[in-house]
Amino acid sequence: MNEAPKSLRLHIGIYGRRNVGKSSLLNALAGQDVAIVSETPGTTTDPVEKTLELAPIGPVVFIDTAGVDDEGALGGQRRERALKVMERTDVALLAVEPDQWGEYEEDLVAFLRERNVPFAVVFNKCDLATPAGQRLASLDGAGIRAVCASATTGEGVGRIRETLAALAPDDWFAEPRLVGDLLPAGELAVLVVPIDLGAPKGRLILPQVQAMRDILDSDASCLVVKERELGAILDRLKGRPALVVCDSQIVLKAVADTPSDVPLTTFSILMARFKGDLAEFARGAAAIDRLRPGDAVLVAEACGHHPSADDIGRVKIPRWLRQYAGGDIRVDNLGGRDFPEDLSPYSLVVHCGGCTFNRRSMLARLLRARSQGVPMTNYGLAISCVQGVLPRVLGPFPAARAAYDGARMADTA
Repeated sequence: MNEAPKSLRLHIGIYGRRNVGKSSLLNALAGQDVAIVSETPGTTTDPVEKTLELAPIGPVVFIDTAGVDDEGALGGQRRERALKVMERTDVALLAVEPDQWGEYEEDLVAFLRERNVPFAVVFNKCDLATPAGQRLASLDGAGIRAVCASATTGEGVGRIRETLAALAPDDWFAEPRLVGDLLPAGELAVLVVPIDLGAPKGRLILPQVQAMRDILDSDASCLVVKERELGAILDRLKGRPALVVCDSQIVLKAVADTPSDVPLTTFSILMARFKGDLAEFARGAAAIDRLRPGDAVLVAEACGHHPSADDIGRVKIPRWLRQYAGGDIRVDNLGGRDFPEDLSPYSLVVHCGGCTFNRRSMLARLLRARSQGVPMTNYGLAISCVQGVLPRVLGPFPAARAAYDGARMADTA
């Protein structure tokens, strides 16, 4: 807990053919040997990640990928994994040799542009040769940044760092807001944190810790209580808190104990806004009203934790959805990086808060669902919907509340 979570770091992917020096570039940028370097083509098989502080950007994750020209059946799988990394890549480096440009490079440029990933071309091994002036002019004419460098000598490594800083999204250097923008300086938020079997021993879960830090960074205060103490604490306060945030699983009790004039939401809904598109998730939640017995729902999680006996994604949400729909619903569970290319068999996707994902990963999944016409929501919105309190917990977010109401009206029209 002493380092920035991986999900809040800028993800930088390094792509290219085999043996162009991708791993050497990673080592040069990191200033240490974090990836195996060999003259044997195809040394890197699975994506290799390295977290570090990179000036002037700050906390980053470098992702070294397999060569896109890898051969054979295994090579095809490695290539697919490399391209899948683009879904979580914020900025990319396309590594090539000075005299090398062809179909593979053109395809990678097309992939990156299709996914709106900012990128630069790095001509590695420039201590041995230099790229043709015509190629540099062509890239410049296409609006593509290019850097000549040598991972062996260190030439150009500083320029790569400067280029990465220039390519970083405009909002990267702004402080991300999880909850602090909902609280004026000096105000109080009450955080309702249940301590149950799902709580990590000796600590709190990541969204709760991030909320506390964001509140303190906003010069506001927070009071942390368990659900049993919420009503009594609110009665003891001299004034109203500016916000109450609760765990989704105890949202009914929190709604009952919190006065109607006090804004209330859940940690999972905050994560839906922080990691994705809250309005899109709210529109997806309206599809819960359309579920009928026999429909199929995908419940997806960002992490691959060991499920407990009463697991939220594998037991509770499926049970609540079946009760709400009035019959059996097929529920498929997926964890980690697994996410279907084809979502058409599903009437709804319900995703976790994504605390271990970066925002681009979640937006990529939302985009895939939207492009296939499959509604997608998240745990917090789905739970609040089936409990009948979603309008209440969307109160602090008028645009998302309007998106939810609009989607429901469209369904009844």
